[in-house]
Amino acid sequence: MADENVKPGLFEKGGKLYWLHSSIDAFDTFLRVPGTVTRKGAHVRDAIDLKRVMIMVVIALVPAALFGMYNVGLQTSLTYGLGWGFFQMFWYGLLRMLPLFVVSYVVGLAIEFGSAQIRGEEVNEGYLVTGFLIPLIVPVDVPLWMLALAVAFSVIFVKEVFGGTGMNIWNPALVARAFLFFSYPSSMSGSSVWVSKTWVPALKGVDAVSAATPLAIAHDGGMAALSDAGYSFWDMFWGFIPGSTGETCVVAILLGAFILVWTGVASWKIMVSSVAGALLVGWLGNIGGATELPCYYQLVMGGFLFGSVFMATDPVTAAQTETGKWIYGFLIGALAVVVRLWNPGYMEGMMLAILLMNTFAPLIDHCVVTAHINRRLKKAQKA
Repeated sequence: MADENVKPGLFEKGGKLYWLHSSIDAFDTFLRVPGTVTRKGAHVRDAIDLKRVMIMVVIALVPAALFGMYNVGLQTSLTYGLGWGFFQMFWYGLLRMLPLFVVSYVVGLAIEFGSAQIRGEEVNEGYLVTGFLIPLIVPVDVPLWMLALAVAFSVIFVKEVFGGTGMNIWNPALVARAFLFFSYPSSMSGSSVWVSKTWVPALKGVDAVSAATPLAIAHDGGMAALSDAGYSFWDMFWGFIPGSTGETCVVAILLGAFILVWTGVASWKIMVSSVAGALLVGWLGNIGGATELPCYYQLVMGGFLFGSVFMATDPVTAAQTETGKWIYGFLIGALAVVVRLWNPGYMEGMMLAILLMNTFAPLIDHCVVTAHINRRLKKAQKA
């Protein structure tokens, strides 16, 4: 029998600071496995939990983030003719990106912790990925107060209102970008990106400049304009182009895709089907005269591949059935290229395509399950 005279711990139930239990538990279990075990019922026991899944996604994002930091410095050096070396460019990009990561995590986690305290639940680890994704898909010079507003809007109205991690309908990182795009279009142009607000001492007083992305150049002038701007397919493949920090380097993104597929964290079916959808619509647009770009150019321009690998595959907002994953991914790729080819006002359609298909993912699964049930019933009736 438990000793009734034993006082509960400070942060345990009955303790003076029990109201901080959720936050203390989150910090306590961040780098270690808690000793909590199930006491009854049948359970499948596995070494993988939500925290390890989220950390695996962050690890997969690291190559794209590191290259993006280097590319921020590279584009700034090229724009202003600074002649920087590798380490100068990387260091500059790191310093430009660091405030974005700090704001993203501080604002997002503060809301997550506060929500967990109010509900009396454990802090979910889902924001580990969202907080890392947001700085990679916004302009490097987005004002920090705008970023804070976008993060707060996304976490409150996309996650917490629906019940937290695992309950959201849309991808929170993409909603943060959409919030910025529609609320502050002057800072989130669809056709160009800020190279950098240069606070390099040697260039004090020089205004920030924006550079047209290869996607915008190709949309307005085709292959000839791309060639005149000095962008080849391999420039876009390796990522030495203006663009959002994490979206330019195909090699880094493919490395992340390999990690996600190899560890079983993300669905390769969604990735492959989204590429197939983009190639098909791009090919149809090419032979139909809507664009002179070869269909495979659609894969290396803009945020298509980054979105296909890291956002379309979000297990919470994507289709859950195996057949549904093929349909869901294919429609994302197809819709993204449709927007690129036939929407003159906004040529990067990946964000809108993913958010739209997030909305229809439950319907896709419902149709797939219903069709499967009907086939089984017909077979049973024939038997």
